Amino acid sequence: SFVAGVVHPWRVNAFERLLWRACRGYLVASFVEMPEPMEDPATGESITWIIFLISYWGEQIGQKIRKISDCFHCHVYPYPESEASRADTMNGLHSQIQDLSVVLEETEQYLAQVLDKVALALPTWRVQVQKMKATYLVLNQCSFDVTEKCLIAEVWCPVRDLTQVQDALRQGSYKSGSSVECFVQRIPTSESPPTLIRTNKFTAGFQSIVDAYGVASYQEVNPAPYAIITFPFIFAIMFGDVGHGLLMFLFALWMVLYEDSPSLRQASNEIWLTFFEGRYLILLMGAFSIYTGFIYNECFSKATVIFPSAWSVATMANHSSWSSAYLATHPSLTLDPNVTGVFQGPYPFGIDPIWSLATNHLNFLNSFKMKMSVVLGIVHMGFGVLLGIFNHVHFQQRHRLVLELLPEVVFLLALFGYLVFLIFYKWVKFSAANSLVAPSILIHFIDMFLFTSNAGNLPLYQGQVPVQTALVVLALASVPVLLLGTPLYRCCRQRAPRPTRPVVRLGAVGGAQLEGCDGVVTAGAVPTQPDTAGEQEPLLEGQEAGNSVNAIKEDVESGGRSPDTEHLDFAEIFMHQAIHTIEYCLGCVSNTASYLRLWALSLAHAQLSEVLWTMVMRNGFVGLSYVGGVVLVPVFAAFAVLTVAILLVMEGLSAFLHALRLHWVEFQNKFYVGAGYKLCPFAFTPDTWE
Repeated sequence: SFVAGVVHPWRVNAFERLLWRACRGYLVASFVEMPEPMEDPATGESITWIIFLISYWGEQIGQKIRKISDCFHCHVYPYPESEASRADTMNGLHSQIQDLSVVLEETEQYLAQVLDKVALALPTWRVQVQKMKATYLVLNQCSFDVTEKCLIAEVWCPVRDLTQVQDALRQGSYKSGSSVECFVQRIPTSESPPTLIRTNKFTAGFQSIVDAYGVASYQEVNPAPYAIITFPFIFAIMFGDVGHGLLMFLFALWMVLYEDSPSLRQASNEIWLTFFEGRYLILLMGAFSIYTGFIYNECFSKATVIFPSAWSVATMANHSSWSSAYLATHPSLTLDPNVTGVFQGPYPFGIDPIWSLATNHLNFLNSFKMKMSVVLGIVHMGFGVLLGIFNHVHFQQRHRLVLELLPEVVFLLALFGYLVFLIFYKWVKFSAANSLVAPSILIHFIDMFLFTSNAGNLPLYQGQVPVQTALVVLALASVPVLLLGTPLYRCCRQRAPRPTRPVVRLGAVGGAQLEGCDGVVTAGAVPTQPDTAGEQEPLLEGQEAGNSVNAIKEDVESGGRSPDTEHLDFAEIFMHQAIHTIEYCLGCVSNTASYLRLWALSLAHAQLSEVLWTMVMRNGFVGLSYVGGVVLVPVFAAFAVLTVAILLVMEGLSAFLHALRLHWVEFQNKFYVGAGYKLCPFAFTPDTWE
């Protein structure tokens, strides 16, 4: 008789020894390794089994062999005695294998068809699951009413969108077939509402710059609309060049024209996405740089002769009778504007191109750009101070117009506004004829603070010293008003008796509450009875009880700023006002000096551009004959790469950061608090299924 089966390869040696000892040699065993590994049905492990075939004599020996096989967990299979039976068994096994192969193949095809259909429906299923999770996340933040049949939600909602919320609740109640109708009710709150600023693809970049400094407080003046003009203009002052501005403008224009392209919008590079989101900002920066480049008369550091020069070299040569020997010994010649016909008036637009040939053009441009930076800086800061008027009027803090805004304006104009007056007055009064006796504005400004006069520095006008003394005294007198005015007013206001207001307790209302810009809005279902004191709990987790009730309308309209609802501490108010006074007075000096970065970076950009042209591009024009044309190709390639890498990218980033600092520190801190928080409305983000 025969016993056939398979055994684990690790148990073969022990299995064979035990068979030999137990059966005392009354058997013949043959062991063969499987050609391919098979999976263990018990553990799922892939194993290369060992096939054994044992021939034995006697039934008792066969029983021993079967028991030993069971002990070694062998898989024993029936082995027919006759050759014909074995052939029939093999044919049957082959037929089963073929049938199973067909079944497996058809099953795989069916599963592939099912998966193909699932793959088509999977994006829709994913969106549905995400929407359901987002919906239930919001529903979990709601609370039940006393009947546990309605949900109450307290949320913020813009007043403009309140009608849409009501319609959405009405349609949802109708489509769901609910017997309970949802409704909206507005209730007041003393909490400061979130800030919602509606933007589009053009204004989003500028609003992001402001929000990076701080989100605007509720109903505070937003600097972003003004930054649309001032930010690119201040950038262009430091980046003024027609050629560089044109390259930046064309690059931004390409992004704007192809802004709907998926390859641009869905790029994975974070730096590229930063440029793409600010494409309109870059577009305006390039356009303004072209404008200031025409004013500076610089295009890749070279001047352009759009209009004829106002200086006449021929008239100067005829008047001076320059000889050949004089010209040979004097490589630099001076054009005297006092000679009739040499200077024919100011250039129609921008800087005269003859200054690009002058050896003293840096002295001329430094004086021009330095004074221009001071004038624009003081105007920019003054505009920021005046924007505070809207905040004081809107929040009904009219006392700050007299006790804070007025002293700030007086201090700024009496000192630095007077400096701007001196700059323009000197430009108007002195000409080329009497420029040698023109006094120094810097010395006059220093003497103004020292209450002295310098005999070597002539006055600009009669009675200058008394006027300057009066302005300094006026500026110093405004400091105590700025320091003590608001604390004393608020202290007196607090001590004055005030009429008491009745407090009305509001009962709980079933439904969902929606908070608007001037109060909480409640959308609910069925009115319920007022809760008892022990059962009442806040509508949202983490919210203090009573924050959305027992509040007056004035508190809501002032964004939680009403002084009547605050407990005023005089020491705290005085300390806050002292810090503000010191910061403003010292800031006027430091901020004015900070605007000189416009002059410094404009000069640096012009000099880098000139060095790049002289050291690189000029070498391509030195060669003669055909050699110059051959050399010009790699030279221009190097010039283009260095222009983009250094002047456009590095210098552009530097000018952008300096313009950002001037807006954040010098401009916005004059009126902008930025202590609010953004409104994060419930919405299904479209990015996941677009």
